[in-house]
Amino acid sequence: MTTKLTLTLDDKVIQVAKRYAKAKGRSVSELVESYFKSITELNGDQSDELTSSVKSLMGSFKAPKDFDYKMILQDQKRRKYE
Repeated sequence: MTTKLTLTLDDKVIQVAKRYAKAKGRSVSELVESYFKSITELNGDQSDELTSSVKSLMGSFKAPKDFDYKMILQDQKRRKYE
C-alpha cells in the first residue's frame, strides 16, 4: 500500500533532487522512500560503522531482482588473482 506524503523543501533542493532522480532513472518518491528505509532499518551498531560517504550512497543503486553480488565478487577475486 502506498500513501501520499507532502513535504515542504527549498526550491533549489527540489530541482537538484529531480535532476538527480532523472539521471538515475528513478523518481524522487523512490529516492525518498529508499532514504527513509535506510535510516529506519539500520540498528545503532551498524550506522556507527558506516562512514558519511557510504551513508550518502545508500539507496542510490537499485539492483535487478536477479542480481547476485556474491557471484560478482567471486568473479572479481578470480580475475584479480589470475
